[in-house]
Amino acid sequence: MTQVAEDRPGRSPVQLLPPETGSLARGIPDCPPGTLFALARRGGIRVAPTARFDVVFGRNEPEVHVSVGENDPAVSRRHGLLHCDGSRWTIRNTGLVPIRFPGSQLLLSGQEQPLPASYTPLFIRTEPGREHLLEIRIASAPTRGPWARPDDATRQPPTWELSARERLVLVALGQRYLRHEAHPQPRSWHQVADELAELQPSAGWTPKTAEHIVRDVRTRLAGTVVGLTRDEVGEPVGNALNHNLLLELLISTTLVPPDLRLLSAPSGPDGNG
Repeated sequence: MTQVAEDRPGRSPVQLLPPETGSLARGIPDCPPGTLFALARRGGIRVAPTARFDVVFGRNEPEVHVSVGENDPAVSRRHGLLHCDGSRWTIRNTGLVPIRFPGSQLLLSGQEQPLPASYTPLFIRTEPGREHLLEIRIASAPTRGPWARPDDATRQPPTWELSARERLVLVALGQRYLRHEAHPQPRSWHQVADELAELQPSAGWTPKTAEHIVRDVRTRLAGTVVGLTRDEVGEPVGNALNHNLLLELLISTTLVPPDLRLLSAPSGPDGNG
C-alpha cells in the first residue's frame, strides 16, 4: 500500500490523500501535533491545524473534500464538517442520518463535538447492513522515547500474516469489533457461514468450515499470544478464545475497519463506504 508521505519543511498545509493510502489505524507519518487526517474509500485529506481550513465530507463528490457514501442517497450531499479553531478539531453533523462514534455513541443532525487526538473510525449507517466508514486520525504531541531522523521511513506496527480466506472469515466473525460497537462479541458460526454463503454462493461455506479456519489461526498464534487455548482460559470457555483472538488482531492492526468492505458483494452497492 502507498503510505502517506513524510512531513517536510515547506509542505503545503492542505494535501489530498490517494485512495490507496493505508488505513489510518496503522499510523501516520511524523507531523505537527493537531494535524488532521481524514480518509474514506475514495481517498481523503490531510490538514495542518494552522491552515484554518474546514473539511467537508458527504455524498456530493465534486463539492466535498472527502467523498463518503457517494452511491447512497440516504447520505447527505454535505453530511459533516471538520473544523479547527487552531488548537482542537471538532465535527458537526450537517446531514440527516446520525454519525456513529466508537462505542455506539451517536452524533445527531445539528450536533457538534470535539475529536480526540487519536484514531477515530466514524460510521454512517443508512439502513440495516449498510454502513459507510470515515477514518479520522489527529496527530498527538510527540511522546518521549527514541527519536527518528527526518529521513527515516515511518515504522509500521507488526501485523500477523493472514491468507485472503482467513481474513474474510475473521472479518465476518469480528465485524462488531471492527465497527467499534459497545461490548462487542464474536458472531456465531451459523451467522458467519450464512453471510459468507450469501457473499460467495459457490464456495460451500458451512459453520464447521468457518470454525476450522479460525481455529487454525488461533493455533498458529497460540505460541506467542496469551489467551488462545482452553488451558489458559479455563472452563467455561464460551466466546473467550475468539474474543481474545479478535482483540489481538485489532490491537496489532492486522484487522482494521476498512476490512469491512470485504463483506460487500462485488456486484452490489458498497455497504462500507
